[in-house]
Amino acid sequence: MRVLLVGAGGVGTAITGIAARRSFFEHMTVADYDLGRAERAVAALVERGERFGAVRLDASDPVAVRAALEEHRCDVLLNATDPRFVMPLFEAALAHGAHYLDMAMSLSRPHPSRPYEECGVKLGDAQFDRAPEWEAAGRLALVGMGVEPGLSDVFARYASDELFDEIEEIGIRDGADLTVEGYDFAPSFSIWTTIEECLNPPVVYEQGRGWFTTAPFSDPEVFDFPEGIGPVECVNVEHEEVLLVPRWLKARRVTFKYGLGDEFIGVLRTLHKLGLDRTEPVPVKSDAGPARVSPRDVVAACLPDPAGLGERMHGKTCAGTWVKGSKDGRPREVYLYHVVDNQWSMREYGSQAVVWQTAINPVAALELIAGGLWGGSGVLGPEAMPPRPFLDLLTEYGAPWGIREQ
Repeated sequence: MRVLLVGAGGVGTAITGIAARRSFFEHMTVADYDLGRAERAVAALVERGERFGAVRLDASDPVAVRAALEEHRCDVLLNATDPRFVMPLFEAALAHGAHYLDMAMSLSRPHPSRPYEECGVKLGDAQFDRAPEWEAAGRLALVGMGVEPGLSDVFARYASDELFDEIEEIGIRDGADLTVEGYDFAPSFSIWTTIEECLNPPVVYEQGRGWFTTAPFSDPEVFDFPEGIGPVECVNVEHEEVLLVPRWLKARRVTFKYGLGDEFIGVLRTLHKLGLDRTEPVPVKSDAGPARVSPRDVVAACLPDPAGLGERMHGKTCAGTWVKGSKDGRPREVYLYHVVDNQWSMREYGSQAVVWQTAINPVAALELIAGGLWGGSGVLGPEAMPPRPFLDLLTEYGAPWGIREQ
């Protein structure tokens, strides 16, 4: 297997560190718009040998991406960029005849007149529209294969296969007790992506009704997270799992709730009020004359790079899937989860917990594809794959998962 990894930010760099310890692939080309960043990701690898290389690449240019796939003889494209670049990379992989993996799906657009009641363009719609072409090409586009979405979807499939006869609700619940020294406000993940998913109308699925939307930060609940994290208030957030799970699994209701905290929600609301969440460029004055910049890009530029916060970060992050239903005629409720301690991930891999937890899953998925344990053609979510090989491999990687009866 020869891999083109596009994006050498926090998650991309963590991917290289994890992959360097595995032998399933022949070569990984690390590509980024900033060549220096790609080169630093490769240079940091103690066990890189000749299996890694760095190149400059504009992810928004499908022609250039396709040329890179051709030049480096890659049969898989792994997308570690933010969601803006999903479609050009997805299209380039299809045109080249490569398999494709991402961790976030094509962007949504709210309903033009009823944004908090009805869906407009849903997350992933643009990719699923192209599914017949991927099937005809005999190539696999495995979408949403990070931790959330990704591992959370694998948990849902495992629960459906082995733990329940009937499922009332599948609810993804994400929480942490992470703190960052020296900053009043320092998100542990891409602020661009966080703004996108938190300020868009959250999507909920109900059997018989289908997908519908609510207001941002709706339906708060306190969820008790394991391994010492404890109770965290979680709210509805737009996320891919709600769009993926019902395509393959049967549940009466599917939700996603994120533990943001009052301060974080307050900052996001303020950004929205000021228009600083907008992605459309606006004219501004500069020393070089008038310029057009995206307000959201300015916000991202003003905040610290999440990938560089690891040394200042303390605590744990938890991603998991809560499932309620019945087994053998009896009510059952479980929480399947994966916890990463930042001190451990920094010591073992030099990556902070949130980006490392995201990065390990596509690497494990690639290994299963290379070994023939996962496969298929078309546009598929993690729910379409057998869960047990993935969960066993995750444990082999030194990242065990847990299950708690509620």
